[in-house]
Amino acid sequence: MSVRPLRRLSLAVAPRRVRQGPRGEAVLRHLAARGTLPAAVLPQALALLARREARLADILISRGWVAPADLLAAEAALRLAQIVDPDADPPDPRLIDRWGAARCIAEGLLPWRRAGGVVVVATARPEHFARREGELIALYGPVVMALADEAAIGRAVLVLRAAALAHRAETLVPDRESCRRWRAPDPARAAPLVLVALAVLLAAPRLVFGVLMLWTLITLAATTALKAAALWAQLRARRLPARPGRPPVIARLPCVSILVPLFHEPDIAARLIARIARLDYPRELLDILLCVEAEDATTAAALAATALPPFMRVVTVPPGPLKTKPRALNFALPFCRGNIIGVYDAEDAPDPDQITRVVHRFHERGAEVACLQGRLDFYNPRTNWLTRCFTIEYAAWFRVMLPGLVRLGLPIPLGGTTLFFRRAALEALEGWDAHNVTEDADLGLRLARHGYRAELVETDTAEEATSHPRAWVKQRSRWLKGYVVTWAVHMRQPRRLWRELGPRRFWAVQVLFLGTITQFLLAPLLWSCWLLMFGLPHPMAGLPAPLLRALTLLFLASEAVNIATGLIGLAATRHRGLMPWVPTLSLYFPLGAIAAAKGVWELIGRPFYWDKTAHGHHVAADDPPSAGPDPPVAALSGF
Repeated sequence: MSVRPLRRLSLAVAPRRVRQGPRGEAVLRHLAARGTLPAAVLPQALALLARREARLADILISRGWVAPADLLAAEAALRLAQIVDPDADPPDPRLIDRWGAARCIAEGLLPWRRAGGVVVVATARPEHFARREGELIALYGPVVMALADEAAIGRAVLVLRAAALAHRAETLVPDRESCRRWRAPDPARAAPLVLVALAVLLAAPRLVFGVLMLWTLITLAATTALKAAALWAQLRARRLPARPGRPPVIARLPCVSILVPLFHEPDIAARLIARIARLDYPRELLDILLCVEAEDATTAAALAATALPPFMRVVTVPPGPLKTKPRALNFALPFCRGNIIGVYDAEDAPDPDQITRVVHRFHERGAEVACLQGRLDFYNPRTNWLTRCFTIEYAAWFRVMLPGLVRLGLPIPLGGTTLFFRRAALEALEGWDAHNVTEDADLGLRLARHGYRAELVETDTAEEATSHPRAWVKQRSRWLKGYVVTWAVHMRQPRRLWRELGPRRFWAVQVLFLGTITQFLLAPLLWSCWLLMFGLPHPMAGLPAPLLRALTLLFLASEAVNIATGLIGLAATRHRGLMPWVPTLSLYFPLGAIAAAKGVWELIGRPFYWDKTAHGHHVAADDPPSAGPDPPVAALSGF
């Protein structure tokens, strides 16, 4: 196909209303008449166009029926529009800035050149041009529509405005809801407070111990009560009869975009592609974006050597001082084509029907349900004791605690993967806080503050459980550090948080965040109570017997709730054989104290440091036998 740049147009182009041209059906028939589209697939293409919220280009290209260049040529011929090549003939960056670089990418729209008194606007979605024509005319004056390849539009914008897009990704969330202004305490100001604290500790160690122990016991009682309430709510819901019925019939299925951030994952690329390719959602409605940091040459090389199916593409995140998962997600968000945005991790193996379940659930629920959280499980639970405990912990969290909190009407700290958002709500919240290392938990709280709801959806994603104590501590320290930062950010204005959440949800947030931080950080104080059982010296040895009995009952109740939650969570999984290991969680959670100390220490010097968890040590049972560059062809075949 020859490309004739529009710079050769006469400068005497007269201002006119842009011709919008035919519908997709006419394009299909034009392609069939020219022999570009096989006549045998024309009826199927017409049916898909009627039943899907998919662009014609996505339907034809994802199924390999038409080459992108042939489709672009057909659109140009029928719409009497000219084709431009932004790669060979770059656009005017000043025109891009007026429309917005991120908006150009999101809408496949490129204000390209000014020719005479007319601005030439290239689009990859001519069927949507009329929606923006009035705004374009108001901004630029008379405009004329041209056509361009969507990937070429994205590349052209990135060449000129990558730095601006990267800065946008880092500052998308407003200051009042972001932690990017977090600063370590000034040593000159902190020193007097430290000296006073040391003086009080030396002067009255028993008093300091008593105050800290009292606070630790209060948070233990609060977290136990909240966990028991969630357990009760979930058990009560299980006794209710299931509502019979078939999945809803959706007239036009929506497009779903999935963001998969990758960083130093060269060994997992082929397996990841094969796992995602098993999703049974229509291929023309799947939009998988593999987000790779520009400096990550190993992962980029692995993906370049892998045959990507048409519904997958790579988005390269420009370099910058900040390298976090939420920054990559923010950067890639404008590239998404779907009205539903999902997030997977590199090692994820989702259920094949997961996207279908998510779409049906969003269809059933109202617009206030802006987020669906899938359940996480592990495909290597029996590697060692650590992975067994990790599996038990996640079973309790995703099958008891989170659904129980939802049933109680409380905010939930989201997980970092198997998350699905209504795009409109996600953009209204302005994405993720790029500086928060637990951007998922923070976003769950921001959803609640802005009047949205998050719910769980009954679908599983298998992940790789961390099997080494060092890696576990690194991962958990990042989570706990993020919990501290998230709590501090949202408590900048406690009264405002109270008004936005209401009293019940406000206190639930205190227990979920501040209570969790306290329990891990001050856990050694609770361990010291073992000294009482053996008659050894302890600051609380002189307490009245009723108080000691109450303390014992609290410890027993906490342990009973933990064990019950673990057992009930496991009972809802395929890992029931791990039930004998549930009591050993008492030896597992002390690792969290080490992680908490590490996380608090990093808050001083490296609050935004992302301590990455390595993946790829274990594989799922149904992974392809070879981790070579090309996943099986059958896995990429679609419907």
